[in-house]
Amino acid sequence: MKLNTLSLSIAVLLSANAFAKTSEHDLPAMVVSADFRPAIALETPVSLTTINSDVIESRGAQHVEDILNLAPNVNISAGASRGQFFQIRGIGERSQFSSPLNPSVGLIIDGIDFSRTGGAATLFDIEQVEVLRGPQGTRFGTNALAGVINLQSKQPTDELDIHFETGIVEYGTRSLGLAIGGPVIEDTLLGRLSIHSHRSDGYMDNDFLNRSNTQDRDELTARGQLKWLINNDLTVDLNLLHLNIDNGYDAFTLDNSRNSLSDEPGQDTQHTNAIALKTDWRASSAVQIQTATSYSKSDIVYSYDGDWGFVGQFAAGLFPYSATEEFKRGRENYGFELKALSNEDGRLFSGRSEWVIGVNFLMQNEDLDLSSDFGDLINEYETENISLFAQLDTKLSQKLTLITGLRIEHFEADYKDSNGIDIDTNEVLFGGKLGLNFQINDDHLLYTSLSRGYKSGGINNNDALPASELEFDTEYMWTLETGVKSLWLEGDLMTSISIFYSSRRDAQVKSSVPVGIGAFEDSVTNAAKGNNYGLEAEIDWSATDDIRLFTAVGLLHASFDSYENPRLVGIEDRRMAHAPAYTFTVGTEVAISPSLTFNANVEGKDEFYFSNSHNAESNSYALTNASLEYRTGDWTMTLWGRNLFDKEYATRGFFFGNNPAKGYVGENYIQLGDPHVVGLSLAWDY
Repeated sequence: MKLNTLSLSIAVLLSANAFAKTSEHDLPAMVVSADFRPAIALETPVSLTTINSDVIESRGAQHVEDILNLAPNVNISAGASRGQFFQIRGIGERSQFSSPLNPSVGLIIDGIDFSRTGGAATLFDIEQVEVLRGPQGTRFGTNALAGVINLQSKQPTDELDIHFETGIVEYGTRSLGLAIGGPVIEDTLLGRLSIHSHRSDGYMDNDFLNRSNTQDRDELTARGQLKWLINNDLTVDLNLLHLNIDNGYDAFTLDNSRNSLSDEPGQDTQHTNAIALKTDWRASSAVQIQTATSYSKSDIVYSYDGDWGFVGQFAAGLFPYSATEEFKRGRENYGFELKALSNEDGRLFSGRSEWVIGVNFLMQNEDLDLSSDFGDLINEYETENISLFAQLDTKLSQKLTLITGLRIEHFEADYKDSNGIDIDTNEVLFGGKLGLNFQINDDHLLYTSLSRGYKSGGINNNDALPASELEFDTEYMWTLETGVKSLWLEGDLMTSISIFYSSRRDAQVKSSVPVGIGAFEDSVTNAAKGNNYGLEAEIDWSATDDIRLFTAVGLLHASFDSYENPRLVGIEDRRMAHAPAYTFTVGTEVAISPSLTFNANVEGKDEFYFSNSHNAESNSYALTNASLEYRTGDWTMTLWGRNLFDKEYATRGFFFGNNPAKGYVGENYIQLGDPHVVGLSLAWDY
C-alpha cells in the first residue's frame, strides 16, 4: 500500500531535534552515560550528539540507521537488510564477507559490546543514543579508533510506568510494542520489561518471483531489566536482551532499480541472547567500586543471490554463471570490567584530582561456515583483549582542569580455516588522552585534547595472497580537538562547536579487486598515511515558547597523503571512502497548540566514494522529514513521514562488470536507501 496522496495532503514529516521536548520548551540537560562517570552533555569535553526517545518516536525510527543522519560527520553502509556498518569522520568498515573483522567504531548496548554486530541496534524502549566522535581509547580501547555509538535503555523507576505503542506504515509495515516498569519490591527491587515486533514487506519488488517481500523485515526485540537496591551503598543491575531478526536480503539489480530478478533471494538473520550484570558499590566516602560482566551469543545468517538474476538466464546462455553465497556465523562475546573511582574523600593532591583505575577483559569467538558457488570456507577467529586503564582529572585552578588518561591493552588473536591458514598473533597496544578543560563560567566550556586511538592488527584469509600479506599491523591515530560548548540567552540557546585534526599511521585499508566475472580478491593492508580534519557544530534554540529551531553541520576533509598498495593506484589526495565533505540537518519544532506539535527537518550529505578500490560515487542528497503529533490525556497519535519527496540515494555501492547485455563493462551498482515512507503511530503512557 502506498500513501502518496495522503502524504501530499498532510505534508508532514519527522523531527530531527536531538534534545528532549518539555511543555515549556526549555532546553534540558542531557546526561551522557558513555564516559567513566555520567555527565551532562554540555560538560562533556568531546564532540558528541545525543538523540533521545522523543526523536526516535517522532520519526517512527526502528533501528539506529534511521537516526544517524542527525549526527554530523557520521555515515552508514548497508549491503544488508539494515545499515550495519558505521563510519565516523570518514573512518570505519563498510562490509564483512569471509574475513574476520576488527571494527573502528564501537557499538555498545546497555554495556554489552556489539561492535561487530550492527544489526542489533534496534530502538524500541531505548532512552538515548549517544554518538561520540574521535578516538575513545582510554575508555573503550581497540574498538573505538573512530568513535563509539552507545545505546542506553529506559531505566526502571520506583513508579509504575507502562508504554504501549502500535503503528501502521506503507509497504505492509506494522509494529506492536509494550513496556512495563516499576517496583517489584517497594524501595528494594525495580524492574522493566519490554517486547516489540516490527514487520514490513520492504521496498523491493521481485518481478521474477512476483513477490514484494523478498527484502522484508521481521524483527522481534525483548529487553528485561532488574535494579536491586540492596542498601544505600550497593546497587546491582541486570540487563537481558533477546533479538530474533529474520529479514530478507534482495537489494541489488542490474539497472539499479527497486525491481529484482533474483530467483534465490537471500536472508539477513540474527538470533541473539545477551546478559549484563553490573554492580555499583560505594565502598567508602573515598572509593566507589563498579563491575560489569556480560555475555552474548549470536547466530547470524547472511546470504544473497550472487548473479542477481534467475536460472533461466544462465540456462539460455544470457548470463555466465548462476551463484549464491551463504555466510553462517556464530559469535560469542565474554566481557568483564572492574574499576575503582574516587569519591569526595578519595581525591588526590589535596582534593583536586578525581581518578579512575580499572581492568577490562573481552573475549570474542567467531565461527564462519561459508557455502558458496565461488568456493566454500570454514574458519574460526578467537580474540582476547586484556586492558589496564586509568584517568586523572586534576583541577589546576577553579576553572582549569587537566585530564590525563592511559590504556594499555594486550591483544591476542587465533585464526584458522579450511584452506590451511593457521595464524596466531599477539601485540601490546596503548592509547590515551591529554586534555585541558576551561570552564569560562557556568554557561561556557572551552576544551582541547590530544588523544591517541588504536585498532589492532588482523588477518586476511585469502590463500591466494603471498604469505607476507596474510597479516596486517595495528593502526594508530593521533587526534587534536578543540571545542566550545555554551548556553546563551538565559539558557534558550545551546551551541556546541568543535574542530579536529587526525593523523592516521599504518592505516588499514581494504582493497577489493575484480579477478573475473563475479569474483573478487579482497585484502586489507597497512597501505597509507592519512589526514582527517574538519568541523562539527550543533545549535538548538528556543526562539519563543512555541518555536524551536535546530541545526547540525559537519565538514570533513579525509584523504590519504601517501598510499602504498600495488593493487590500488591513483587515490592519493582523493577523499577516503564513505567520507562526505559535508553532512547537515536543519529543522524546527512548533507547538501549534498545547496538544498539537509539528516537527520538520531536512538532512543530507555530500557525494562520497563507495570504496577505496574504485572511483564510483554516490550522489549528494537531502531528505525532507516531518511529523504531526497530537496528545490527549495519556494518548499520543503521531503522523510521520520520512523522505517525503522520494529522493533516491545510495547506502552501498560497487563497481564491476556484471551485465552480459553490456559486455561486462565496469558499472556502478548501488543499494538504494529507504524511499518515501509515511506512517501513523499510536502510543499510550501510564
